[in-house]
Amino acid sequence: MDSKTKILFTAGISLLYIAIDTLLIANEMYWFSLLPIVLLFALAFVYALDKVYIFVAFVTPLSIDTVSLGLNVSMGVSVPAEPILAALLIVFILKLLNDDYFDRKIFTHPVSIGLYFYFLWMLITVFTSADIVVSIKWFIARLWLIIPTYFFGVMVFKEIKNIPRFVWAYVLGFIPVIVYTLSVHAAHGFSDHAAHWAMSPFYNDHTSYGAMLAMMIPVLFGFVFSRDSYSRNIRIFTFITLVILLIAIYFSISRAAWISLLVALGVYLMLKFRIRLSWVLGSVFILGVLFFSFQDRILMQLERNKQDSSKNFVKHIQSMSNITTDASNLERINRWHSAIKMFEARPIFGWGPGSYQFVYAPFQSVEDKTVISTNVGNKGTAHSEYLLILSEEGILGLVSLLTIFILISVIAVRVYREAEEAFVKKLVLLMFLGLITYFTHAFLNNFLDTDKAAVPFWGFVAAIVSLDIYHKENKISN
Repeated sequence: MDSKTKILFTAGISLLYIAIDTLLIANEMYWFSLLPIVLLFALAFVYALDKVYIFVAFVTPLSIDTVSLGLNVSMGVSVPAEPILAALLIVFILKLLNDDYFDRKIFTHPVSIGLYFYFLWMLITVFTSADIVVSIKWFIARLWLIIPTYFFGVMVFKEIKNIPRFVWAYVLGFIPVIVYTLSVHAAHGFSDHAAHWAMSPFYNDHTSYGAMLAMMIPVLFGFVFSRDSYSRNIRIFTFITLVILLIAIYFSISRAAWISLLVALGVYLMLKFRIRLSWVLGSVFILGVLFFSFQDRILMQLERNKQDSSKNFVKHIQSMSNITTDASNLERINRWHSAIKMFEARPIFGWGPGSYQFVYAPFQSVEDKTVISTNVGNKGTAHSEYLLILSEEGILGLVSLLTIFILISVIAVRVYREAEEAFVKKLVLLMFLGLITYFTHAFLNNFLDTDKAAVPFWGFVAAIVSLDIYHKENKISN
């Protein structure tokens, strides 16, 4: 086909499309207008999967749950991020069947093996669930949140420059949400009440919003103080972006996010100054012994703290240890106690993935209930990633999650110490510190069932695994 014929063919197809679309719009049928976008995505899935992957990171902060949109659907889905992830899951399966896209080393990596155990046990607990329909939906959602993000991520990050691109994609999608949140918050006088919902409909509440801010801040700190060959303008822009995120996390009033950043700083100092893990664990053990030895006195002192959550930073910090009157702290304890009682009732298989919010109400004690307690499963879950999986999937479920977290930590530290290139050392350290913020946050909240947290979390994991497989021993050009 010569160039003239190609031009005529393209013009004919375009005119035909315009004519059909005009006719359908005249009859109030608008779906056909989406055809060019659908075709563009189809081509990207075939020829530019790395671009699709990075694009998912960008749209994730901007995605909105179908429930918030008021759509009458049986299963809340975050659009457009989750439909794209679901499509990537299908592409992943097709590629497994039809070509050699994936390196065998990815599937035999320890983290991948840990994921197999994690999914296998989750699948088993689906069939022993108190509500199989809910658990099946939960399981399918976890498949599309984790598998494409992790496995495609390892391949995408084989080109090492895609790691900072992935981070920047999420951050650039996050900035409009931050500006929107601060604007809404400011319009309500930066009140404590508004801080809890100002980020809606993009994030469920201030805790998930704060958790993702905390995950990105250590990485941006590393980018700002990097000695790599970034231009002066890029470093200035990075610094401005970091300041925006710091302002946002301050006004998020998320105490868990603040704590997670302090823990990440502690881990950084451990790695920087080669403080032995045995010393840290020994210190934790001694503190544990002291706590149990003087727990009565400590609890009495905590009960004297009547400081509730406040927009005053110092008072808000003080409210972290208020276990007497602060409704947020007390309700979190209520959910934890409920999760533990659920585990005691079904210690092996748990109550089924995704079932906590529909099952926990009868496990609440009268003395644990607060003014914000509910018997309807519509106000969050266990407020702990670890206790949530313990109650829903039993002891082996918790073991599977902890195994993955431990493997990630061991591999990240190993790559950091053994990598030959400074750029690789820096990237693995920053990814690990970002994950440390979530490992810490997971004691107080649970968000890995949402795209907002799952995409950056498993993306960071994929980056560490890719650095371990492809870049630890190689010289690279930045």
